[in-house]
Amino acid sequence: MSWIAHAEALADHVEGQCAGDRRFAFWVQAEDTDFVRFTRGRVRQPGTVRQASATLRWVVGDRHAEAEVTLSGDRAEDVRRLDRLVGELDALVPRLPPDPHLMLPDGVEHTVEDDGGTAPDAAQVVQDVVEAAGEADLVGIYAGGAVHRVFRNELGQRNRFTRHGFLLDWCLVHSRDKATQARLGADVWSREALEAEMRAAREDLEALARPPVTLAPGRYRAWLGPRALAELLGLVGMDAFSAKALHEKRSPLAALADGRQQLDPRVHLAEDLLGGTAPRFGKEGFVMPERVDLVQAGRHAGALVSPRAARELGLDTTGAGVWEQPVALALAAGDLPTSEARAALGTGLWIPDLWYVNHADRNAARLTGMTRFATLWVEDGEVVGPVEPMRFDDTLYGLLGDRLERLGQEQVLLPSTSTYGSRSTDSVRTPGVLVAGLELTL
Repeated sequence: MSWIAHAEALADHVEGQCAGDRRFAFWVQAEDTDFVRFTRGRVRQPGTVRQASATLRWVVGDRHAEAEVTLSGDRAEDVRRLDRLVGELDALVPRLPPDPHLMLPDGVEHTVEDDGGTAPDAAQVVQDVVEAAGEADLVGIYAGGAVHRVFRNELGQRNRFTRHGFLLDWCLVHSRDKATQARLGADVWSREALEAEMRAAREDLEALARPPVTLAPGRYRAWLGPRALAELLGLVGMDAFSAKALHEKRSPLAALADGRQQLDPRVHLAEDLLGGTAPRFGKEGFVMPERVDLVQAGRHAGALVSPRAARELGLDTTGAGVWEQPVALALAAGDLPTSEARAALGTGLWIPDLWYVNHADRNAARLTGMTRFATLWVEDGEVVGPVEPMRFDDTLYGLLGDRLERLGQEQVLLPSTSTYGSRSTDSVRTPGVLVAGLELTL
């Protein structure tokens, strides 16, 4: 059974229930995913998840409500579930207060996004990973298969999205808190790509076997690899580019938007749907632009605007979700080849990953977190040894502003690792960065 065909049939049924001044928005998300957990380089837990859910928004005039229902995949059963849902919403909505910020599409824009691919063969993936790991202590998770999104409304708008992709997120463990982390994500499985990542991870693992280096608090030159930088951008992006957050002065980049701060002129940030892994439409039926510039030449250039915020603030919507968070954030690349990054660093910190990050001072875009995993101390371009875990506390205005020296030449696509409830389609695309100083506090 095709989830797309099933969702379309259910949407046809809901449309038949919609009469008079009623309107609806019908959103289905589905997946067929193979999951494999690895421990000590061997399969610990395999499984397959085939699931789908439908969210129905029912609108009568300027009153509305929505609810979600799990789909079984059986046509008759799912029709019964939706009939119950329509009945409950139709009885509830007239009793609700009017919503002054309700905004619905007033035109029709059809989209079809289908990569035309096939899901990776999970058995082949497992064989490749186990063989590549050898006797190493590899721990991680693989998730691969098709994800689907469908939108329909009473205007006849049809939006469909299917992507066959995978994510392999793993560590090679040396001992205790010393491990090298890696992530591989794409549309087509490649053993050659896995082996290249594994070779790099083994090199870092050898470095972790050297005597650890203890650093005093202070400011150090540093290379932040793409995964480390994606952690920082992911945290800031939760509300930095939100039109509502910017309006209410609670965005970490409010000072950038006001012109009180600026980033390096080489910094260009955008919501780039064409370069990401997410659909161009959301559950409210607004089709998003292929690209929304957020920071251009280090200055504020735009925001993500949900339909609701657009109605409230008198703006044009970009079709962003209700939280106005990026789903395909991209930082433009620079001119420093990754192969030359250690030589360009000279002496300082080599940070491919961060353990976690959090806000230290949201209004100042000040971030804090811990180095861990394969954070290495480098002297004259050569690895000396692993750095004992340290806390950093620094601002984005410093790291991507007056202390930014070089942007990496390779822009790496990093799909979200979130599988909570369902597989995420979000991603971040970023190079690494060389900075003149990263503040370590303890």
